[in-house]
Amino acid sequence: MSARRVTAVVALAALASLLAVNAASADGPAISTPGNPVVVANEPHQLTLSWTASTWIGDPAAEQPINYEVQALLGPNTYRWLGTTPDTTITLTDLAPGTTYWIAIGARALGGYSDSSPGITVRTASGRATVSYLNLDWSPTNNQIQHLLKVTNTGTGPLDLSAVRVRYHLRFEGGNTSLVPNCDWAALGCDRIRQTVQFFIPPGGPSALTTPGPGYPIPGTAAPGWVELTFTDGVLEPGASTGPIQLRHHRHSWSDIEERDDPSWLAATSQWTENDKVTLDIDGVREFGDLSS
Repeated sequence: MSARRVTAVVALAALASLLAVNAASADGPAISTPGNPVVVANEPHQLTLSWTASTWIGDPAAEQPINYEVQALLGPNTYRWLGTTPDTTITLTDLAPGTTYWIAIGARALGGYSDSSPGITVRTASGRATVSYLNLDWSPTNNQIQHLLKVTNTGTGPLDLSAVRVRYHLRFEGGNTSLVPNCDWAALGCDRIRQTVQFFIPPGGPSALTTPGPGYPIPGTAAPGWVELTFTDGVLEPGASTGPIQLRHHRHSWSDIEERDDPSWLAATSQWTENDKVTLDIDGVREFGDLSS
């Protein structure tokens, strides 16, 4: 066989291999799905996971090193990236304690990808405190927000309440950012509780909430914010709680409030729940809850 003939055969073989890889990528994943993640260790602020490795599907000549992405599901086809590794085990840090995460694994490489693995639901180990929530309002579209909150010391030492910050996260619709926070009753006394309302204007200034135009959000865009609770004093021993804190908020105009788009809102059930969309920090360190879980 002539040198020209050999060169032509090699070139055709390389082209066929490339077309096979491209066909696999076009028709579906070129890498097998990783195994379900398994929890190896669960501690406050960190989580160790492991899973079965993926392999290439098709021509071994196309194989490249595989990396794994740890994904937290936020919504339909929407993920938050938690970490990446070439190994089949990873320790995720800076997670919020006492918080539920829906986690899956995806494999990625140059020229290939996998489907995401089946997900698992993991609640991270409790930190130094948790927040319990009870919705008192069965109508999420009336003119008041009404719920109970309760802070419990889940740590091993005394908890100084003056170092605790609790945030109930909500959205201000229609450009109306007024909100009057009320403490109707608290087991430890409303006089020991301080509430602050905070909101964040979208890019473009206050008119961006109501005025259309280039670079402005859609009119009526909700401004994110929160009602923050702090405490003047008090100490909780391990296992003790503040007892119920009954809160009620309304606009100055007493106009209706849409609560169902508030990140911290849960439908009324007559049951206390550890609502991990209500966040709690101690001395600036997140000890409970994560909006992006």
